[in-house]
Amino acid sequence: MSGDGEWRQELDEQQLEDVRRLLLAVREADGRPEVEPAGPLPGEFDGGEHLVACVEDDVVGYAHLNTTGNSFGHQVAELFVHPAHRNRGYGAKLLQALDERAAVGFRVWAHGDHPGARRLARKSGLERKRELLILHVAVENADWPEPVLRDGVSLRTFVPGQDEDAVVRVNARAFDWHPEQGALTVEDVRADERRPWFDADGFFLAEEDGEVIGFHWTKVHEPAPGRFGGERVGEVYVVGVDPAAQGGGLGRALTLAGLRYLAGRGLRQIILYVEGDNAPALAVYTKLGFTRHETDVQYGR
Repeated sequence: MSGDGEWRQELDEQQLEDVRRLLLAVREADGRPEVEPAGPLPGEFDGGEHLVACVEDDVVGYAHLNTTGNSFGHQVAELFVHPAHRNRGYGAKLLQALDERAAVGFRVWAHGDHPGARRLARKSGLERKRELLILHVAVENADWPEPVLRDGVSLRTFVPGQDEDAVVRVNARAFDWHPEQGALTVEDVRADERRPWFDADGFFLAEEDGEVIGFHWTKVHEPAPGRFGGERVGEVYVVGVDPAAQGGGLGRALTLAGLRYLAGRGLRQIILYVEGDNAPALAVYTKLGFTRHETDVQYGR
């Protein structure tokens, strides 16, 4: 495996297109990542450092390292090997390069708990540090009632240019325990507003006495090969409630508002991501009809 062997803070135009082609090939084989044929790469590849691995003129692998780290100070990495070049040791070489570059305590994602990733982690002495479950529900099998709000609370939709600060404030309080979500910034929200999937009509805010006290941000995924029958899929992207406003079923009401909206768009399937050890959230979503579908794993030392 060759190439320039250097970690870069930015990809030039040619490297960007090379990485895009590799990620599209991975998406065709594995269903993820959610990369599009044009435009920016998904947000998880913003910033940080990039390593492009080549054999002669073929791009065989790519690694991205989030050097800022998550809310707990762990740098987080993603690495991919082109499906046509797997089982040749390139993944191990990418992981070795990552191990040499990243700070102690880094984490690396294995989406879908891929068997090849499990083998590579085991050989490299990495342990499962975190499980992120993907839950799924078929809309036709669900019966979601209208949300019921306690007295004094109302629902409205997000207004770009007005509500970013309020959402970030609530998010920071609701997710101070979460490795990624707790670090959301106003700039992050504005960046997502520019992405093709952003839909303000599917972004619900709960207000009390003129203050935002909770939100449900929904998302729609375009069809991905090999996932969910190749259909568009809705997502319960983020549900956040200010801890001071919890109780009275506010989280459930916000969740129902988003679910009913996604179902009204004609989507037949809805997913969500939840931490594997978050028993209260799992109990709520199970009652709403969700079942376990996939698992993403973070490995580390």
